[in-house]
Amino acid sequence: MYWLNGLCVVSAYVTPESPMTTTPITSSGHRPGNTAKSSLHRQPNLPRNRWNAVFTILAGLFAAIVVLPLLLVLAYVVIKGGSSMSLKLLTDLPPAPGMTGGGIGNAIIGTLIVSLIAALIAIPIGVGGGIYLAEYSKSGPFASFVRFGTNVLSGVPSIICGVFVYGLIVATRIFFDQSYSAMAGGIALSVLMLPTIIKTTDEGLKLVPQELRWGAIGVGASKFVTITRITLPTAMKPIATGIVLSIARAAGETAPLIFTALFSPFWPEGLFSPIASMSVLIYNFAIMPYDVQIALAWASSFVLVMMILIMNIFARYLGSLNRI
Repeated sequence: MYWLNGLCVVSAYVTPESPMTTTPITSSGHRPGNTAKSSLHRQPNLPRNRWNAVFTILAGLFAAIVVLPLLLVLAYVVIKGGSSMSLKLLTDLPPAPGMTGGGIGNAIIGTLIVSLIAALIAIPIGVGGGIYLAEYSKSGPFASFVRFGTNVLSGVPSIICGVFVYGLIVATRIFFDQSYSAMAGGIALSVLMLPTIIKTTDEGLKLVPQELRWGAIGVGASKFVTITRITLPTAMKPIATGIVLSIARAAGETAPLIFTALFSPFWPEGLFSPIASMSVLIYNFAIMPYDVQIALAWASSFVLVMMILIMNIFARYLGSLNRI
């Protein structure tokens, strides 16, 4: 310390020291050493790692058990029905009981006709209902009631829908005084398709960004134009996925068609006459004591499973496009 012009100046010399190293202190008050560094690496012998491996193996085993029945069913159907496949099988009529030869051509055409009728009825109603829920009445009491009813209807057994349409259409002979018909079968299947189409349309429209709607309204578009030109094309892929899945489910139903479309051993005669279907053919021929009919039942099972499998794969493809 010295005086300079009446001011006291303090001179201090600080010697540089080595930089301080900070080491974390554990809860016990000790600084971890090399053992802490080794704990950053996975140690299989720790109890938690052993339990993790056990539960991972257990979860994989349960997943294999879930997939195993599907693989067994597919393999058994392919073995029993795939060996009978031929062009004649796909184009001929089924034989009379006790006779040989024949095919399932009328059942294939009948399944396509009934599924087409169901799609033509269910798609406009289901898509329209989903648009109403997502665009017009998003959280109102009526929308909540419709959503609740849709969830309940999706869990109703298919035979209940068949009995309902039987009492409403078949028993009353409302279609040109005809009882069992392809039209009645299509209506019954459309009831089963509606919940899936409504829910997928509703959820698909909810995924559309709200900014797209605001932009369309901002340039002067009406709500109808906004829905038809903006939101529906944007949500078309998830809606199409739901439609394909609903058709796949309806094509494999048996109970509703027994009560509505019945069965016919001949080629389809019209929309207001009984018609054959693969699911009902399987049911009728599988309980017969004739080897030819049982073989046709297995062949029809193979064709029906392949159709449903292809539709499900197509639905998965549409879903993957939506995620791109």
